[in-house]
Amino acid sequence: MTQLRTKIAGLGFYVPDNVVTNDDLSKVMDTNDQWIRERTGIEERRYVTRFKDTPSTMGTEAAKIAMERANVGPEDIDFVIFATLSPDYYFPGGGVLVQRQLGLGHCGALDVRNQCSGFVYGLSVADQYIRTGTYKNILLIGAEAHSPGIDFSTRGRDVTVIFGDGAGAAILQPTTEEGKGVLTTHLHADGNYAEKLAFMNPGSHSGVFTGQDDIFPKTDPYASLMITPQMVETGQHYPNMDGQFVFKNAVKRFPEVIGEALQATGLSVKDIDLLVPHQANLRIAQFVQKILQLSDDKVYNNIQKYGNTTAASIPIALCEAWEKGLVKEGDLVCLAAFGSGFTWASALIRW
Repeated sequence: MTQLRTKIAGLGFYVPDNVVTNDDLSKVMDTNDQWIRERTGIEERRYVTRFKDTPSTMGTEAAKIAMERANVGPEDIDFVIFATLSPDYYFPGGGVLVQRQLGLGHCGALDVRNQCSGFVYGLSVADQYIRTGTYKNILLIGAEAHSPGIDFSTRGRDVTVIFGDGAGAAILQPTTEEGKGVLTTHLHADGNYAEKLAFMNPGSHSGVFTGQDDIFPKTDPYASLMITPQMVETGQHYPNMDGQFVFKNAVKRFPEVIGEALQATGLSVKDIDLLVPHQANLRIAQFVQKILQLSDDKVYNNIQKYGNTTAASIPIALCEAWEKGLVKEGDLVCLAAFGSGFTWASALIRW
């Protein structure tokens, strides 16, 4: 029996028109261009335009490009996987909204909440469906709109300067071509550090199992509510991050999960033609590049232009690299991500 693998038949990405520079941010918080560049490598990012862009609408625009490049229409899509940490609504998820906007009929729609690793997790899920012959045209989207929910004050600058908005999409199809397609995927998580990089409020935790009784005291009369006056007063309704702790874990897990993929396929770092890491922080990517001893032409980074777009960062970067001719037939492409959860993942693709 012929073995099915998953190929990427089409890629597309969309970023909002609104370009926000480091100098723009310095006007609303105590920061500056040099401070941001030295810590993150970011020069600018894109923010959504009100009444125009949402995660689902950006995902839809990216999907249209990917579908055209894959030569498929709405009637061909038989499953949607939508990865985001910033959905249009608390519920329902963005997958059904994209389904409606593209007119995809009644195909299934699955939402993935694995943050920075969301696109690779989604790719792994799609790969299983395609390998088993369940679906033939899967639309995989990573989309984020961070800007409506971050703290534009000096208090929140460590998080706010990092993130941007955008979406990337891929059409995944079966292939029987020997040695081509998704070769392997590897997924991991460690919930012990869930609160080190998190957006907890509004939430339904009621102050339980956060390990932060000082933030959610048992005497709080509003403790069972999604959001309380105390949370707003102290800025707890914004994302929080222990940057140094995240950095130390990221630079450990990236090489590990890449090595795991290479070992599973009998390949080595020297076989990688292009590494597309999640665009978390340019310093993390450079550190990992140094550990793996990869030359500059073997690692693609675009965080300088778009910031950290979480689940959208890998498909945006992969699509942009492909458009520039940096991904060619026969190339071995490695995708790797680390982020909130903690979750981390990798994939090896023979183009």
